[in-house]
Amino acid sequence: MGHVSAPAVPSATTADDSPFRAPSTGRMIGLDLARGLAILGMFAAHVGPDPSVGGPLGWVMEVARGRSSALFALLAGFTLVLLTGRPEPRTGSSGRQAVGRVLIRAAVLMALGYALVLLDTDVDVILSFYGLLFVLALPLYRMSARTLALIAASTALVMPQVLYLLRAALDGGNLADAVVGLDPFARLTGSDGFLELFVTGGYPALTWFSFIVAGMAVAKLDLTRRDVLAKLAFAGAVLAVIGYGGSWLALHLVPGARAGVSAATDGGPAASAWWSDAVGEEFASGHPAWLLVASPHSQTTWSIAGNTGVALAVLAACFAVVQFAGPRVRLLAPLAAVGSISLTAYVAHIFAIRLLGTVDGGDWAALPVLLGFAVAAMALALLWTRFFRRGPLEYLLYSATRPARLIE
Repeated sequence: MGHVSAPAVPSATTADDSPFRAPSTGRMIGLDLARGLAILGMFAAHVGPDPSVGGPLGWVMEVARGRSSALFALLAGFTLVLLTGRPEPRTGSSGRQAVGRVLIRAAVLMALGYALVLLDTDVDVILSFYGLLFVLALPLYRMSARTLALIAASTALVMPQVLYLLRAALDGGNLADAVVGLDPFARLTGSDGFLELFVTGGYPALTWFSFIVAGMAVAKLDLTRRDVLAKLAFAGAVLAVIGYGGSWLALHLVPGARAGVSAATDGGPAASAWWSDAVGEEFASGHPAWLLVASPHSQTTWSIAGNTGVALAVLAACFAVVQFAGPRVRLLAPLAAVGSISLTAYVAHIFAIRLLGTVDGGDWAALPVLLGFAVAAMALALLWTRFFRRGPLEYLLYSATRPARLIE
């Protein structure tokens, strides 16, 4: 897909400065499992077979597209709460230092994201969007799970329509060029600056904000309780049905809906637009029928609901597996290891794509390549985490936040 969310930002469940120690037994293994699944989903989207291969393999490849990005964004919200205090938010100087650490992390992630873009791969790097989303969501960290859930729901209902209108207004280029020309950040980064981050990019903050706030709401819950996990999984299933099912009904019941979607995508397969990116990821202005689709990258209310539902269900399942597996959870150690150093794994996979010569867009994506990426990532992550608490980039990012300790 070219779209993947960036990795979940490094875990904040430990406080030791040294990376040269075994991983803490207090780590949230369920969270690392979810991160690991998101990483593998990213691999599938970037280097795996095209969904057009059909059959079970094609279905799995299609499911990985977009939904892995949403899972990453939701886990970012969870991480934000870990950084600012869980179960209770930090207060006083400790709270101000936590805010400072988040802001420093956000700045580093944005800089790293723009640096990765310079590699000129076909991956839509999400790190810069991630950094901005951290800043935008930070003022909400003291709020309750209920309030955060309401904010996530309300923004999911409103912001896709706002984004559609803004993109339609910018269609044609003149206004967009004028906005970019007035943005010093655009000149600094060699991009479309804040316009790209908020509106025109692959992960516009206007619509992806809902995912990170939903993740913050989940982090406020007691996930050690099985009844909470059951409710979380049920909520995820309901959202998935509302999102994808609602889109399917709308496309079939609203007169001219599928014809409008097909026109908006130059003949894309509108019949599968309720769940698949095969229809395309961009829309043409003047086709409001696009707001009825739920394809993972469509930036619609339906897609946000469906993708959030899948992410919640996966996260609940990961925590439940840890609870029910007991000592046997060690069988999942390779996957959890990838999740525990997800920033390193994400950046490394982009470098690997660059080194393997995929910039020219050759038809190289195939199952052996995907398996190679997955096996290499799990083996190296498992080896690394046997000796070190944090991944290489996780430790560098952690070290960069040390100046926040000076905040009184």
